[in-house]
Amino acid sequence: MNSILRQNLSLGMIIALLAGASLLAMTSVTAQDIPSGSAEVSSTDNQTAETTIGLGSDIAVAQDELTPETLKREIDAAALAGHNAWMLVSCALVLFMTAPGLAMFYGGLVRRKNVLSVMMQCIFLMGMMTVLWALYGYSLAFGGSGGWIGNTDYLFMNGVQRSWDEAAGAAFTPMEGAIPRITHMLFQGMFFIITPALICGAFAERMKFSAMVIFSILWGTFIYCPLCHWVWDEGPLAYGAGGIAGGALDFAGGTVVHISSGISALVAALLIGPRMGYPSEPLQPHNLTYTVLGAAMLWVGWFGFNAGSGLLSDEMSSSAFMVTHFSAAAGAVAWAVAEWISLGKPTVLGASSGAVAGLVCITPAAGFVLAMPALIMGAAAGLTCFYSCSRLKHMFGYDDALDAFGVHGVGGTLGAVLTGVFASRAAVDVSGGTPIGLIESGGNPALLIGQIVAVVITFIFAAIGSLILLKGIDIVVGLRVPAESEQRGLDITDHGEEGYQFA
Repeated sequence: MNSILRQNLSLGMIIALLAGASLLAMTSVTAQDIPSGSAEVSSTDNQTAETTIGLGSDIAVAQDELTPETLKREIDAAALAGHNAWMLVSCALVLFMTAPGLAMFYGGLVRRKNVLSVMMQCIFLMGMMTVLWALYGYSLAFGGSGGWIGNTDYLFMNGVQRSWDEAAGAAFTPMEGAIPRITHMLFQGMFFIITPALICGAFAERMKFSAMVIFSILWGTFIYCPLCHWVWDEGPLAYGAGGIAGGALDFAGGTVVHISSGISALVAALLIGPRMGYPSEPLQPHNLTYTVLGAAMLWVGWFGFNAGSGLLSDEMSSSAFMVTHFSAAAGAVAWAVAEWISLGKPTVLGASSGAVAGLVCITPAAGFVLAMPALIMGAAAGLTCFYSCSRLKHMFGYDDALDAFGVHGVGGTLGAVLTGVFASRAAVDVSGGTPIGLIESGGNPALLIGQIVAVVITFIFAAIGSLILLKGIDIVVGLRVPAESEQRGLDITDHGEEGYQFA
């Protein structure tokens, strides 16, 4: 009898659970079931939405909690949480690129006596550029829209940070599109940090730390912020009818980050002159292990750099993630194969540099191209940057110590131009369904012309601006360390420390 009773009770519980699950399924309404901006539903839907669900007396949902409006708010809140979570992860990934990524990549390439000086540049810029971005940088870059420079809307984080709304009796969070403006500010601030750090590779081992600090402040203020506004805040280089020559597509920083830093790096290298002993004496990297690990960190961090630049967690971010990885892979293989053919051996430094070249090249195109063009772009970057770093700088005699121009300037330029060739509306439709890239449009050069014009303007602006800033700093504090300091190493003379101490 007890056995039969237990069986009946178990069967009854199973039936009750199945009935409850059925009722729960009936009340589940997806975002597609609710038209945006509409509160109209059928009587059947209304009855279903208002159904009170109960599995015993402990589980109950009030009828007014399942209206279409309530569900819409909950769906929007869930979408916001997803987008914001991905963007905060992307912020961390991009910061990770500066230190430890770039710090180790550059640190391994210099001589042992200068490893700390390069790492100090990266870690110090993480702090200093963040402060500048919070005080006025974000406002100059993204305040207002259009024109040649931002405004004062976001000075000192006004209009960015959360505030208390007295009328509502609650905290208010300003939004930037689908994410909080705080998140947008943080993400863009990570770009503001890493861009001047890239330039440091050109004058490594010979520029005064004080000169680097002053240059980074001025360059970030007068070069980076205007360029950022021109491209990403509906300025004169933004894609569209209002842009110069139709504007340019720059998904994650081809012009804003890589071309501007690469050209400025070349100007700095030419102005400050070569390192002592260059090119007659060997100036070999002291720790390629650091460099390889740093390159791997950059590769991982670049997913936030590119896939985060859509500012959403959606299909486009998946596509940008994919092409970023593909281009880096093709770049690593192409550079190593080029060395294998020309030098007889593929090197780990070559493969690491090729991966970075592929990442640089795909950056402006990440949201706009598909998989196979990404492989082509990465391979082209690996071969072109290999030639630039191994032949071009020796041909012209400039000492770009860590190949900031050879990889970022050349790779960024190649990527910006090839974006005009391979851009596709299938990746993201920015043209209202009109074929956009040179190949997709059957030879229409409109976008390609806009890309080239933007590259030329960035070249001129960054080169002239950097020359003026560096000349002024040279007059005031001097750019180059004394010869004795250069011989002893900047770790000791600038910072009073040594990277390696052996008993």
